[in-house]
Amino acid sequence: MKRLFHEKNELLASQFVQASTFGFYRGIFPVGSFERKGCYDDSKPNGIAVELLSDNKIRKHMLFDDLNELVAMQRCDFSFLSPVSYFGKNRTSANARWLYAMVFDLDGVDIPQLKAVLHQMETVSGLWNRTILPRANYIVNSGTGIHLYYVFEDPVPLYPQNQRSLKQLKFALTRLIWNRYTSTIQKPQLQGIMQGFRVIGSPSRLGAEYPVTAFRCYPDKWTVDGLIHHVITEDEKKQIQKPLLKGKLSLEEAKRKYPEWYDRRIVKEEAKGRWHIKRDLYDWWLLRIGEEIEVGHRYFGLMALAVYARKCDVSEEELRRDAYGLLQRFDSKARDDMNRFTRDDVEAALEAYNEHYITFPRDDIARLTALPMPVNKRNGRNQTLHLERARAVQNIDYPNGTWRNRNGRPSAEQTVREYMISHPAASKAEVIRSTGLSKPTVYKYWT
Repeated sequence: MKRLFHEKNELLASQFVQASTFGFYRGIFPVGSFERKGCYDDSKPNGIAVELLSDNKIRKHMLFDDLNELVAMQRCDFSFLSPVSYFGKNRTSANARWLYAMVFDLDGVDIPQLKAVLHQMETVSGLWNRTILPRANYIVNSGTGIHLYYVFEDPVPLYPQNQRSLKQLKFALTRLIWNRYTSTIQKPQLQGIMQGFRVIGSPSRLGAEYPVTAFRCYPDKWTVDGLIHHVITEDEKKQIQKPLLKGKLSLEEAKRKYPEWYDRRIVKEEAKGRWHIKRDLYDWWLLRIGEEIEVGHRYFGLMALAVYARKCDVSEEELRRDAYGLLQRFDSKARDDMNRFTRDDVEAALEAYNEHYITFPRDDIARLTALPMPVNKRNGRNQTLHLERARAVQNIDYPNGTWRNRNGRPSAEQTVREYMISHPAASKAEVIRSTGLSKPTVYKYWT
């Protein structure tokens, strides 16, 4: 793998110019992107770099407009940075302000796969009137894989509706970029738009003698529409093409105008429509992935653990302790050096401990982890028969209809609570469907 690292650098250097650390990040974060150090009147967001310490704890580094903190980050054994600016000191989706680039992590890349990536960036498909793969502004040799950076002409505001659209865009492009020619690994690794990546010039997972190296490839920067043009299927495009609003409302202005929103979304960092569930889900999943997860699904199993930790109000400290407790067990499942499970993988998975992933669908988790997710049990009966049996039990417990509201139609609260008593494992969606009540009403009386 160390020999392969040098071979990749030689191939990329034969076609492109190597970028310095400062030049690379200045190309992503132009002058004026961040607050100037000590100039709090700028009212601008900042970059936040993260250093992973030897005890698996993290240290955050604020990145100001001079980018001077990059010098220290290059000396860290493991440091990473996302192409995002944030208000405040926490790398949460609620604090995220601007997305400067979309980055794709491609694993399983030997020389033939790297050549395929370069070839597909140059080959125009007559069917779609575009190159097979969008041309990356930077290609980064990360040590064992490559990172493809697509830099935006103008940063994209990370409003919640934009985050959902951008996530769908990244997933669609990941499936395009990660194909049978560009990777030896069959199943693509889907990552969020705010995923952090090793700092350019810092040690790769191969060691300090093999620093993460970037090459400047294509100068033309990207728009969101330009990247959407590369999505193949119309169904995926329809999911992505939603309004991407642009606005100049600062966080301080939002705090004054919308104090309740500020407290809920910024101070408490809660996602829209957020609710909290028991930690039993977290404990169940932790035990399950420790026993059942297989190679090719370990990252997603750990990512789901981070999602459930956030849902169940498990602290980040406890999550990190549990995740690193699985590291040795996960790594022992590797068949060869190409699919080792490392601290890099753990840190990447822990990025999902954030409100942006709180609604990650159960079906997607089941598909990505290859672990079936049980639904609420009806013991093999369809919903109609299941409800008939439930009503029969209800009549036994409440003979002569004593459960009914004798003063007239049952109240909405009574209807919700009675259904939950009869169906303790029912989801909110099932209550809505079965009672015919509106979503806000069910949410109001849910316990």
